[in-house]
Amino acid sequence: MSDAEQVLDAMRTAAAPLNAGKVVELTGLDRKAVDKAMAELKKDGRIVSPVRCYWAPAE
Repeated sequence: MSDAEQVLDAMRTAAAPLNAGKVVELTGLDRKAVDKAMAELKKDGRIVSPVRCYWAPAE
């Protein structure tokens, strides 16, 4: 599973918007890997920000 898929899976499981720090806690990934994965997901439109600095899967 790619880092981006792990990040997306953690967001789906949490069922609430998460910040990058919480994603790091949930996935065990390095912060740089999470930031890179989130940037990729944002670019692809797979995650959205309902609240500043928090992200959730796009529905």
